Amino acid sequence: MLDAILCPEWEYRYYSFNKNWSEGEELASMRNGSGDEWFILFGTSGAVISGLDHETKIANDPLFLKEMQRQLPKVFNSFLKEPALSLERVSFCYWRQATDSAWHKVRHPERALSQSVDGSLEFLSLLIEPGSSYQQFASEYFEVSIPLEVIENIFALVPLSTVLVSSLNPSVSMQELIEFASEIGYPIEEDKSFS
Repeated sequence: MLDAILCPEWEYRYYSFNKNWSEGEELASMRNGSGDEWFILFGTSGAVISGLDHETKIANDPLFLKEMQRQLPKVFNSFLKEPALSLERVSFCYWRQATDSAWHKVRHPERALSQSVDGSLEFLSLLIEPGSSYQQFASEYFEVSIPLEVIENIFALVPLSTVLVSSLNPSVSMQELIEFASEIGYPIEEDKSFS
């Protein structure tokens, strides 16, 4: 939601989320404009992550792709067959079935490559870091200074309001953000003036 407010043009956003990707599935994605990306598919069977750091040794390795197809449980077959997810371009993949107690990582069949840097730490870390990390990211990527309190409100799913939105981007249309929030699944403050 933060990226949607700061960058209403979808094609220039770093992070995106679609709560209605397909029936029973939600999709999160990252594209940094330099060829690196990741996708996370959430469904009733669990979650699967694939990503590419184009500068790693594993990037676009056909052996890694075959290993990914071999190791991923069958419940994630729809993920493997989704053309929009660029699965021929990967350097890391993780999965966790709904009944699992931990995440599993696809390992490259060659020992040296299985232990090499795959980009996942760099590109996935912001998902688990505090709001201050997003604050630093936004200052570098969007070249804006955002109060930490506002970021933490969004992280806490405080419903969107004109006050909250204008503190982030006063030039964005509230009507446009209502559409984005609906796609993302983010709550909106009840206000008849939004409709």
